[in-house]
Amino acid sequence: MSVRPVLGAAAGSALLLLGFAAAAPSPASAAHSAPSAPSESVTVDAEGRMADGAVTLSGTYRCRGGDGPVFVSSSVGRSSSDPHYSGGDGTRAVCDGEEHRWENTETVPENALEAGRAHVEATLVELRPGGVLLLPAVHAVGHRDITLVED
Repeated sequence: MSVRPVLGAAAGSALLLLGFAAAAPSPASAAHSAPSAPSESVTVDAEGRMADGAVTLSGTYRCRGGDGPVFVSSSVGRSSSDPHYSGGDGTRAVCDGEEHRWENTETVPENALEAGRAHVEATLVELRPGGVLLLPAVHAVGHRDITLVED
């Protein structure tokens, strides 16, 4: 039996484990990214707007500083178990400990959503440097059943 395949598999496994170790949060960063941190939050307004095939969602957020850029992303679906449609690229967050407004607009497929009840998830996420990659670190998550209104 050749040693090369065994060494190749061992090296690949080591790299994979190193990747997982780099992605795992340290105890200090885990506390920083905990969704229940009282100084960090994201909310969703009770009403979303629909116009010309686009959905606009909004709310508020509060966050502290981070090591990388922070965004408020959002998604909307007819219910919490239905497919959700992303709210675009997200809103760049200012993490100064103060409360700020966010608003995301995204075009959705025709007939994917209709006026009435919908479920929204908003996430305050930081893109932290992790070697070659930027790794997502969730600061807060908010869920809300809303009403979509045609403009």
